[in-house]
Amino acid sequence: MIALGVLGLLIFGPERLPRAAADAAKWLRQIRQMGMTARKDLTESSGLDLQDTINTVKSFGEYHPRNLATSLFAEDPGADETKPATDKEKPAFDPDAT
Repeated sequence: MIALGVLGLLIFGPERLPRAAADAAKWLRQIRQMGMTARKDLTESSGLDLQDTINTVKSFGEYHPRNLATSLFAEDPGADETKPATDKEKPAFDPDAT
């Protein structure tokens, strides 16, 4: 940000820099407004609900390989699914028992 400020001072000078910054902000607001208007017009003309599409794309995250691997390895395949395993059911390690 500091580098941009110094560059702006060098290009425009201290007298014209505030006006150039105001013009740039105005252009950015206009571009943002045009983008929002275009998006709204496309959504209305296509008849699609954009939020449903976004939710559908986000739901694909559950099929990410990392999430699939986590869900596969998180479960114990030999465990009884109706009864959760507790630490009391697991045999304790006894170094003297051989």
